[in-house]
Amino acid sequence: MLKTNKQIAKIISAVFVFFTISIIGTSTVFAADERFVLISHAPNSDSWWNTVKNAIKVAGNQMGVRVEYRNPMTGDLADMARIVQQTVASNPDGIIVTIADYDVLKGPIVNAVAKGIPVITINSGSREQSEMLGALAHIGQPEYDAGFGAGKRAKAAGVTKFLCVNHYITNPASVERCQGFSDALGVNLGSQMIDSGQDPTEIKNKVIAHLRSNPDTNGIVTLGPLSAHPTLAALKSMGRSGDIFFGTFDLSSEIAQGIKSGVISFAIDQQPYLQGYLPVVFLTNLSRYGVFPSGAINSGPGFIVKNNIDLVEKHAGIYR
Repeated sequence: MLKTNKQIAKIISAVFVFFTISIIGTSTVFAADERFVLISHAPNSDSWWNTVKNAIKVAGNQMGVRVEYRNPMTGDLADMARIVQQTVASNPDGIIVTIADYDVLKGPIVNAVAKGIPVITINSGSREQSEMLGALAHIGQPEYDAGFGAGKRAKAAGVTKFLCVNHYITNPASVERCQGFSDALGVNLGSQMIDSGQDPTEIKNKVIAHLRSNPDTNGIVTLGPLSAHPTLAALKSMGRSGDIFFGTFDLSSEIAQGIKSGVISFAIDQQPYLQGYLPVVFLTNLSRYGVFPSGAINSGPGFIVKNNIDLVEKHAGIYR
């Protein structure tokens, strides 16, 4: 699943061959000054989205289109829904949006589709939800499957009791990750998933408190850098770095270092660069030529471990 930049370029070309090309309309007239808007659920503090931002910048420059990034400052999903509504009212040539919560976002996304605005969903959500909303495609990773794959690795390592540090519990996709992990282990999720919040100090303290209250915990899974970094700090302060199985979703320079040092067993790679880059390319081709690849595109999951971390470390936060 780990790709070099040249391999990624081949993937982009292959996508058009692998998927059935649907003709959307018959016009081949170029749109004047195409403007696309990507709306994420992420708060400003979530650095993982920097790779997506970089991807839409690169794609926008290559395609000669304008791409805007919008998000709720604190990660509030009601605020995100309002941003989608405002974006629809501004009549962009296309919208790229995460399905952070289907029920909360259904109304404004359906309104965009009804208005004739092409919509691509990315990251959170599923192909089924994307289709129900009327979106053209979904680009991301199946979250439950990713969690299940992580849980299988934990089970093979002997994990029997774990902690899932959920820093965005209001997003159903986050619960799917924890549930998949739990199911692969064959144990109930229950109190093994905690609502950690997003403040680093609070996350660190909650992890420490949980491990002290549950000393037989022998595995941890975090859902991204926002929770992984404070968890690394918690384990270090407790003198347990490297003594407990630790896996995480997504990548950062700190996570990469944790993998190299043996503190973190793996990071699940959903290739955020592709989640930002591909929708811009697809919407541009739809706008200019009326062509679009049908179906969902899984950008992950892949697993970054000690023996392949050197392939992607230098690109962390930029292309990976």
